Amino acid sequence: MLAKVPDAKLFRSGRDFAAWIGLTGKDHGTGGKHRPGRISKQGDRVLRALFINGASAHLRQQKARGVSDPWLRDLLARRPYKVAMVAFAAKTARIIWAMLVKGEPYRDRASAPAAA
Repeated sequence: MLAKVPDAKLFRSGRDFAAWIGLTGKDHGTGGKHRPGRISKQGDRVLRALFINGASAHLRQQKARGVSDPWLRDLLARRPYKVAMVAFAAKTARIIWAMLVKGEPYRDRASAPAAA
């Protein structure tokens, strides 16, 4: 990923980064009402495929062991498997963008200090 994105600060937000990869829905709407649609499949095909393959492998392992992440468990309960897979890939892309911009290592939610 670092070969494709030398400077993550070029993107304004994690959503912009995920959209550049092609993991966010194509926007539809009129009159100020925003409705995201299907992923547009525009963007970097290789990175998108890697993120989706990684998300697929993670979801497969989580389903076999029992989903421990509450966000992921709720998402799988209300959305189809492949939609949840792409949503998890987009979330992973946003986390990686934040890590690159801040220059910090990954902190798991369980090891992070609780917010006051």
